[in-house]
Amino acid sequence: MDILVLLATFLGTLALGVPVAICLGLSSLAYIIFAGLPVVIIPQRMYAGMDVFVLLCIPGFILAGNLMNYGGVTERIIRLANALVGWMRGGLAMANVADSMMFGGVSGTAVADVAATGGVMIPGMKKSGYPADFAAAITAASSTVGPMLPPSVPMIVVGALSGISVGQLFLAGAVPGILMGVAMGITCYVISVRRNYPRQPWQGLGELARASASASWALAMIGLIIGGLITGVATPTETAIVASIYAFLVGTLVYRELPLRAVPKILIDSAISSAGILALVGFANVFGSILAAERIPQMLVTAVLSITENKYVVILLINILLLFVGMFMETIAALIILFVPLLSLATSVGIDPLHFATFAVLNLMIGLTTPPVGVCLFVACNIARLPLLPVIKAIVPFLLSNFIVLLLVSYYPPFATWLPTTVLAP
Repeated sequence: MDILVLLATFLGTLALGVPVAICLGLSSLAYIIFAGLPVVIIPQRMYAGMDVFVLLCIPGFILAGNLMNYGGVTERIIRLANALVGWMRGGLAMANVADSMMFGGVSGTAVADVAATGGVMIPGMKKSGYPADFAAAITAASSTVGPMLPPSVPMIVVGALSGISVGQLFLAGAVPGILMGVAMGITCYVISVRRNYPRQPWQGLGELARASASASWALAMIGLIIGGLITGVATPTETAIVASIYAFLVGTLVYRELPLRAVPKILIDSAISSAGILALVGFANVFGSILAAERIPQMLVTAVLSITENKYVVILLINILLLFVGMFMETIAALIILFVPLLSLATSVGIDPLHFATFAVLNLMIGLTTPPVGVCLFVACNIARLPLLPVIKAIVPFLLSNFIVLLLVSYYPPFATWLPTTVLAP
């Protein structure tokens, strides 16, 4: 009966549109009061959930991304993407995808990507003759590539939950992220050819060289992050601090577009974003500990294994569950609640933990653009000033391309495991 109170409160508040972190906190409080437990459990469990060393790198990477964004990085990455693929049919749409792949490697979050690049790319695509719904759809869909590429906030959370090396997780997401970008680029090209969308004239090798040089400082930060983790010179937290210092120096001394008077606002915005994530982590840990106490994870594993022990069927069932959850729940909350029990299920049928972590995060990234609660979808609609329905229709081809990538990554483990195994081999 106690667990019914927990789930009913959670689902009820979620249906009312209450933020997920508050839903988790209120439902946990309702359970504790109904069960007659001391309320002090909530702050204790919250602190235990947030007191994980690797989570310290989240504020660092968020700050680094914000500093780079304010420092003129977005425009330079867009310029490079245009120089690379803008001359093709539908080139501006493909540049949108390329931009998200590069910017996501700086920001680490999908929402930051769609907010930063969408403000430039959506009006630019509309001005160039693309329909507004298509511009919003490709901006939202392509933003989900970024968190698969390092640095990735969801991968950091997974590392904190499972003990898997964050460096391995960063590398495991690289190939699936590139596959997503390529698949969406192909989809853009096919749609653009069929609908005769515009293309820009070739700007020449000179412009490509200038754009590459201009964006090189921004892209070098990705190499700095990956290099530090692969070589073992720095931990993820130390790498995040170095990346923040690097972003500040590039914005102020190299690009000279980051005014010192803007730094306090950037610090405050980054602190607010980080606090929101960590509060979500804390409340989700309270919720997850209640589920663990009620033995819900063990019941889930037993229920699935009573149906089938076939690894491939289990992968399919996990994908369906995570896609469904991703439609309604924020990525980090879903990971904290579901990752550990699903990891137990996955390993019990012989799925490699690194492989499972990769396709689990990929599922939830797709959920960010899946109605009814796709966060990136709403942000893109806001920027384009469009209702949700036309953008949902326009995003369907990109969702299908992402589903294909999901199936490839789910059923062919080397897409996730080959790169970290090769690069980080002992």
